[in-house]
Amino acid sequence: MKSNDRQQPRTRLLGLGLDGADGHTRLTRGDDFVLYGGSEETHSRMQETTIKLNEKLKKSGRRIGDVPPRELGDMLRESME
Repeated sequence: MKSNDRQQPRTRLLGLGLDGADGHTRLTRGDDFVLYGGSEETHSRMQETTIKLNEKLKKSGRRIGDVPPRELGDMLRESME
């Protein structure tokens, strides 16, 4: 493969839930995110937050990689409310 044939690396959001003790492996993938682990409640909350964040990004016409880290953090906090 030639170097100019390689895809550009994409920015993705990674969500890790560390409180899963019920033996289930939870994994949710999207174009710009991967959510792994957590209890049912935690994983569900990560999904809801990611959906809200993606809605905000879509309204602004941007993707996760287009948003400066500080602004993305602010958007994530707002999406968790």
